[in-house]
Amino acid sequence: MAKQESRLRSILSSLRSYLIFDPLVFVYTGILGSLSLVSSLFDPSGRLQHGFARLWSWLILKSCMTRITVSGLDHVDITKPHLYAFNHISALDIPVVYTQLPFQFRIIAKEELFHYPFLGWHLRRSRQIPVDSTSATSSMRSLNRAAETLRGGMPMVIFPEGGRSRNGQVQPFLPGGFYVAIKTQLEIIPVVLVGTFEMLPVNSFHVRPRPLKMIVGEPISTVGYTTRDMKKLAAVVQKAVEDLYYRHAEIPDPREAPTTAPVGQPEAG
Repeated sequence: MAKQESRLRSILSSLRSYLIFDPLVFVYTGILGSLSLVSSLFDPSGRLQHGFARLWSWLILKSCMTRITVSGLDHVDITKPHLYAFNHISALDIPVVYTQLPFQFRIIAKEELFHYPFLGWHLRRSRQIPVDSTSATSSMRSLNRAAETLRGGMPMVIFPEGGRSRNGQVQPFLPGGFYVAIKTQLEIIPVVLVGTFEMLPVNSFHVRPRPLKMIVGEPISTVGYTTRDMKKLAAVVQKAVEDLYYRHAEIPDPREAPTTAPVGQPEAG
């Protein structure tokens, strides 16, 4: 009986997503994406478009019946520009970032996202930074542009994993985005999102409403780092993100997985 009830709840939850949540997201994207595109004709700075992105994000999260708890942001001087490094576990990460960071920012994103209808138009016209990982020259040009944007006072957001995690665990950080912080010698703020993977995992359209968390860590200084230290800095930031994430997430910490030696051989050490 319990299994039947659980199965029925799952079916009803799926229908709610496919018939209500998902269509609403497409409607919000089409309408606000078009308005965002029009607004860019009057405001090339991208500030109006940021407002539309925040409204789009707020509508999505409200429609999906979730609430978000934010902690740690009060320890950051948000009047100064920083590079904010997030983990990336769900398509819902972007709406959470837009609704919970209370200031204008720009995102360093994969170049392929800029080719999607509505989303790509918004990203390009709102002065987000595309990075083409297939071209070292193009990538460096974009990262230098991002550094100029950050140095000019506009906070930047990066997802150093390079894509959404398929298992909810933090994936290896790519070092490229940290070039921006090193060039500007500005602090990096590690931030973790908790619960979005369980709410909407990668390659799924089934939204399972639940409370979410955004947890902001202590600033990480870039003073003394050079561009030759990008991998070293990436490792420092990744550890800070992992420590925060696994302390609050339901996902097991793979770093604590026991190591077993082959039969007949002792463990090293």
